[in-house]
Amino acid sequence: MPRPLAITDDQELLDDLLRIAAAAGVELDVAHTAAHARPYWIRAPLVVVGGDLADDLAATGPPPRRNVVVVTRTAGDPDMWRRCVAVGAHTVLELPEAERLLVEEFGDAVEPATRAGTVLCVTAGKGGAGASVLAASLALTASRDGLRTLLVDADPLGGGIDVLLGQEEALGARWPDVVGREGRVSFAALQEALPTFGELTVLSAHRGDPVRIPREAMRVVLDAARRGCDLVVVDLPRHVGEGEAEALARAAATIVVVPADLRGALAAAQTVSLLRPGTGDLRLVMRAGTLDPEVVAASLSVPCAGVLPEVRGLVETLDRGDPPPLRRSPLGRFCTELLESLLAGSSPTDPPGRTGGVGWTDRSSRGDRKGRSGQPDRAGRSDLVGRSSRSGQSGRTGRTDRPDRTDLVGRSRRTGRGDRTGRTDQADWTDLASWTNQTDLSGNTGWTDQPDRTGRPSTGVGGP
Repeated sequence: MPRPLAITDDQELLDDLLRIAAAAGVELDVAHTAAHARPYWIRAPLVVVGGDLADDLAATGPPPRRNVVVVTRTAGDPDMWRRCVAVGAHTVLELPEAERLLVEEFGDAVEPATRAGTVLCVTAGKGGAGASVLAASLALTASRDGLRTLLVDADPLGGGIDVLLGQEEALGARWPDVVGREGRVSFAALQEALPTFGELTVLSAHRGDPVRIPREAMRVVLDAARRGCDLVVVDLPRHVGEGEAEALARAAATIVVVPADLRGALAAAQTVSLLRPGTGDLRLVMRAGTLDPEVVAASLSVPCAGVLPEVRGLVETLDRGDPPPLRRSPLGRFCTELLESLLAGSSPTDPPGRTGGVGWTDRSSRGDRKGRSGQPDRAGRSDLVGRSSRSGQSGRTGRTDRPDRTDLVGRSRRTGRGDRTGRTDQADWTDLASWTNQTDLSGNTGWTDQPDRTGRPSTGVGGP
């Protein structure tokens, strides 16, 4: 796979670029002169031009292309934008202030977003309302319909949402293994580290000492999930810390589960006032009680998205280690209709089942997403999302062939200063665009249709 190309002869700048690329899990090709960049100019997914060689590169007349940036360690240099225009770059990044942006540029170049995951947050208006059960049920329903889904347990005092799925013994990382992560993580690496069952990946809290979720860790997880998932469901606690605020800010909708009784309504009023400043779209899911759900919704000034059906024997089912019963059940139909309403862009006031949007089965049939409707029930624990190919402990579905679960970001291999991760393979000269005014490479001139095969450039620090 082609790698991003760095064009610079500034050793300190190159050290910064290699460090930033490693944070993004990316290896670089390095050219120390403008002429050395020619074989890689067109096919590199991203070209990073050091300010020290920008004028030399512009003098060679490289063919236009996208995804070119100029980087510099000199702040406020007005001449840098002239060089940016001269080489056809789209921006100038000043280090170290723009390091995060450059990490994103590197990451997007080698792992372009294949999906645009919708983030849904679920929380309770009152303790014990059933928000975690709803969050798990929504994630299970979406994954069974062929949507790649990440279920995030953001409640460190909830006992672990993996228990609700009957997968507390599944192998894989939990939040304590993730909270220290910064920078960028590919979704493939995240998925490999976490318990995964078919199309459902789960990031759960653990059952040890509570761990606070930092904003940066939540950002890393949600960024990776939005690039690689169709849906992200976040089970939130009733308090809002830094990590929870990050999830709320990214949510397309936030669902508050409220019992339709007096204490439930009063508690939900406080919860809603806490959530409202941090999220754009609030909706209620009511639990049947002594009050009319529409009256409770009107008193809270939040639209009601539906009434959650009661499931007989749900506590006993969960205590047996089985997931919530969804197949051909009122709860399963409710989750299907609620997801259809949320993801098909219907009005917040339309209850599940009355939306005029795209049907859920229509959504799951797009591309290679294959719904599971019509399939018979699987016995026992396989009711989760279908059988995983990996067997876990005590008959539970779990991963047994994982690498070190705490190593979420693949380590970028740095070679010694002698070659600086330069390519040693020969360039594919047939991929090059048209070049003009060819002379010998040592003259550091133009880009031609038929480059001199004897002058292939070296990408090592030591020059050709």
